[in-house]
Amino acid sequence: MGVGKSVSRLDAIEKATGTAKYVEDLLPCNALIAKVLHSTIANGVVKSINIDEALKMPGVETIVTCFDVPNVLYATAGHPLSLDPNHTDIKDKLILEKRIRYYGDDIAAVVADNTLNAQKALEKILVEYEEYEPLLTPQTSINSDIAIHETCPSNEKARMDFDIKKGEVNSYRGKLSTDMCIGGREDLKSTHYSVPPVHACHIENNFCFAYMEGRKMIVVSCNQVPNTLRRNISEATQMPLGDVKVIKPFLGGGFGNKQDTLYEPLAAFLSKRLGGRCVAVVLSREETFVNTRTRHGMDLYSALDVYDDGKIKNKGIRINSNGGAYGAHGHAVAAYAVTNYFQVYTAEETQIGESSTAYTTLPSAGALRGYGIPQLAFALESQMDDMAKEKGWDPIDFRKKNMMKLRFLDPFDKFYVESNGLEECVDKGRKLIEWDKKRRDYEEFNKTSSDIKKGVGMAIFAYKTGVYPIQVENAACRIVLNEDGSIQIQIGATELGQGSDTVFAQMASEILTIPESKIHVISTQDTDITPYDSGAYASRQSYVSGGAVKKTAQVMKDKIIDRAAGIAKISKDNLTIENENIINESTKEIINNISGVAKFMNYTNDHSQTEHITAEATYTCLNNCFAFGVSYADVEVDVPIGKINIKNIIALHDSGKILNPQLAEGQIHGGVAMGVGYAIGEQLLFDPKTGKPLNNNFLDYKIPTAMDIPEMESHFIETYEPSGPYGNKAIGEPPLISQAPAIRNAVLHATGVQINKLPMSPQNLVHEFIKSGLIEGGRE
Repeated sequence: MGVGKSVSRLDAIEKATGTAKYVEDLLPCNALIAKVLHSTIANGVVKSINIDEALKMPGVETIVTCFDVPNVLYATAGHPLSLDPNHTDIKDKLILEKRIRYYGDDIAAVVADNTLNAQKALEKILVEYEEYEPLLTPQTSINSDIAIHETCPSNEKARMDFDIKKGEVNSYRGKLSTDMCIGGREDLKSTHYSVPPVHACHIENNFCFAYMEGRKMIVVSCNQVPNTLRRNISEATQMPLGDVKVIKPFLGGGFGNKQDTLYEPLAAFLSKRLGGRCVAVVLSREETFVNTRTRHGMDLYSALDVYDDGKIKNKGIRINSNGGAYGAHGHAVAAYAVTNYFQVYTAEETQIGESSTAYTTLPSAGALRGYGIPQLAFALESQMDDMAKEKGWDPIDFRKKNMMKLRFLDPFDKFYVESNGLEECVDKGRKLIEWDKKRRDYEEFNKTSSDIKKGVGMAIFAYKTGVYPIQVENAACRIVLNEDGSIQIQIGATELGQGSDTVFAQMASEILTIPESKIHVISTQDTDITPYDSGAYASRQSYVSGGAVKKTAQVMKDKIIDRAAGIAKISKDNLTIENENIINESTKEIINNISGVAKFMNYTNDHSQTEHITAEATYTCLNNCFAFGVSYADVEVDVPIGKINIKNIIALHDSGKILNPQLAEGQIHGGVAMGVGYAIGEQLLFDPKTGKPLNNNFLDYKIPTAMDIPEMESHFIETYEPSGPYGNKAIGEPPLISQAPAIRNAVLHATGVQINKLPMSPQNLVHEFIKSGLIEGGRE
């Protein structure tokens, strides 16, 4: 009971037995189905759309085109409203688009009585385009005279360029470049690293439906940020905010891809057009790959200059990020990455960061687990190993001389690091993987083995918890006390499968001593009745929303004690709650119990005022902190076929106080699996001439299977983070971050070949092995 224990998930039985209700399970039987017509060009303009034949098809209720929707631009990023004009989200999306910006853009929608009839009607629609050249990379886009958005003629969403001197960040205006010298400096010659766009691949496809009750528009969606979604729907449809209600039921995985506003405005618009009838927008797996969000593909140019003693003298990085067709998160992801480069390690002298995010005619990139740090970590941690190899240093010793220490002052957000278990994570992992022995033994083995090579590698990370001070970080919670001493918790923080509802119950239990079996966390969010929360992103749930639960539980505790004292006609000063009893802390005398207080206050008819005891509070987080960790990978490489056999991964994390060890371990396992996919196989492919998606299905897009996932160990170095409600900090996103560079560095140790782009698929590895001469007689 309480935090720090492996309490079983509150939703385990519902999910295991299939009784949990997801969006599709709640769809009314008489709902109409909307299917979207997607463009068959990547860049251009819709000149005309002929729907005459489509309207004649059976079951069709209505067809709307890009010429029928409001000319109202709205933002899609799942961020809370910012009153700071420097941090507002980009408004560049219409419900349907005349201006085509990627292959698959939304240009029309058919509403019919079932999916088949809607699809058949779609096939009868005739579209005339004016086609432009696809602009698939930041370089081609920014150098083009064709503006993807009229409001951004340069096609560059935003930049962030700076140098750091004596802990102070000095900004300047740079420009897109592929120059290998960062900032034009000869002492900062960079290495080019490249990472592709990938997809979240959550189990549940994106799905929503909308209908009206009176003047209220009700939208049911698998969205991570219901309150932000509500605001964006209101703006897109020009309905008053109070007339829009968003409901989020059980959610089948999100990983950030369900943070943005997608087809909910369209569903609401269609419902309103049809007199409030229920309209569902159901995405196929192929559409989910293309028409939602991807992880940003990036080109990263990283440079290190070191002293002879192993300390970093100068460092610099340039990030050219492919933002895709729409604003989504703007430059926030690349900015998060470029700043992290100077937080994990610092340099004694020059530190230069340059970053750009460009519009291109690819699917929009957005939030995806790790928010730019997996891309950055691949480049940074690869280069740390490359430098260590060049200088003949042990990669761990090199890192330990330069990595972030306790009381580090973040030059960007100006907070001190008050908890840091990174060095302990590194040292413990070194022993567990038998680093020193295996480095020696494998090097000897590799001298005589030409086809099979062995290696061990590692990589570290530091990751912020939440987004303060860039955006407001607040959350509210309501607790209702029942007469049997049980409670309901209502909170706007969305459960995505990560176990946050269970942890919130543990937090309340810690304060109130009510066992989790008597705590009911309402997992469905309803913006009309659920207290406000910014939503699920940035690994903020237990850190920020947990603060709201703790604060509200304390208010409830104080109320219970106060009412118990009033009932007993004694002072409340020495009272507390233990094992659901209100006791005198000094004498341990039981004064009452929680259930008794609830019943008396609600039903007794001989005192001046009855009360149904509730508590509600808002918590504002004015802090941030870093979670830390390291991954160790033990691999065998079959050189002739370019196959990596990952034998073992050991992941060690400092996430502060671990609130639920079993759930935390589950996060590690999921993150490792996702990181393995990012490392060895996943990549969204597009036709270089047309921009057409080539592998937007699970047959051609290679996620890891059970055969690919290695043995894994997870370990926690528990520190106490004073800004966390229970000393806790981020655990949701970090497990993914360091897997790809750790595997890459193990391959480097095994083969001596620097692999500077992802994925490390057999095709890519064989290509690099031929270039390096490891495979003889092949063709590049």
